[in-house]
Amino acid sequence: MILLAAGVVFAQIPTQSSSPENYSGMYSFRQEGEFVQITIEDAGHVTGFISRYGDGESDRGVFLNQFFKQGSFDGKKLNFTTQTVHGVWYEFRGTIERAPDKAAGAEGYHVVKGTLTENRADKDNKNTTKSTEVMFRSFPQEAQTPSHPD
Repeated sequence: MILLAAGVVFAQIPTQSSSPENYSGMYSFRQEGEFVQITIEDAGHVTGFISRYGDGESDRGVFLNQFFKQGSFDGKKLNFTTQTVHGVWYEFRGTIERAPDKAAGAEGYHVVKGTLTENRADKDNKNTTKSTEVMFRSFPQEAQTPSHPD
């Protein structure tokens, strides 16, 4: 009888989810066809890359990958800096969170919001920066996993 009562008491205690929200995945980037891959690892370490179209004289329209040089995640705060490719690198400072009105796995279920700074070094090593407020939406879950033919 005591075991039965203890079981009822424990069954009524709400349990908190021990697994944190998984924000890793593919997100939209600046324009159609471009994306950012974000992987949040243990201890808040972030890896990933941006796939974008080149817009310089020598790489216009060419697909470029820029891997993260450094990245961090703390709670909902996300920061990353990419490696330099063809004189361009990006810095992002913002948040990543779940959209309250989206179903799990749907497009835009997670959103990355903040300031994206594009840094450019010209041929004379003169740097210019352009900061923009951005919001990147997660791709639908099925778009993130490759399909395997049966």
